[in-house]
Amino acid sequence: MTTHFWVPTEPANNRLSRRQALAWGAAAAFGPSVAQAQPASAAAEEAKAPPLPALGSRLAVPDLALLDGGAWRQQLGKPLLVYWWASTCPFCALQSPSMDRLWSQVRAQGWQMLALSVDRKAEDAAAYLKAKRYSFPAAWASPAWRSGFPKPKGLPITLLAGADGRLKVAEKGQMFEEDVMALPDALL
Repeated sequence: MTTHFWVPTEPANNRLSRRQALAWGAAAAFGPSVAQAQPASAAAEEAKAPPLPALGSRLAVPDLALLDGGAWRQQLGKPLLVYWWASTCPFCALQSPSMDRLWSQVRAQGWQMLALSVDRKAEDAAAYLKAKRYSFPAAWASPAWRSGFPKPKGLPITLLAGADGRLKVAEKGQMFEEDVMALPDALL
């Protein structure tokens, strides 16, 4: 029996937000070549991915090695920002600079952050981070590790839990700069 870190639920409101509608439109503009760039195994994995976790559910992230050689362990009593991304994701490429700016602002306030790459190889993710000079803590979420902490359907994925470990924000798709920078307001 597989245990998940949240109880999957469907959103009560199926209307698209402005951000989601723009993301869908941009994806449509790229055409079918974007979907074909994903290997069949990744597409099959994405099809089986759970929905976003429910707000209010507990976010518990297993320990893991960071791409810079350090170790990451969730610290209870501190806000936690989890950001799923890939170096090949055009929407992640647009959101990642904002995530790095946010990290620069909130780490001194005791926040934790973990950026989880779903690239095919850890080396690809590490090279991308180095080239972009991002400072946020990042790890490669291997398929084996993801079996215990599954990536929700979509990319990028942004999850924010308060100091109590309960989820305050769960977003699928690219967030605009102003939305990323407003994440701390969700904890008020």
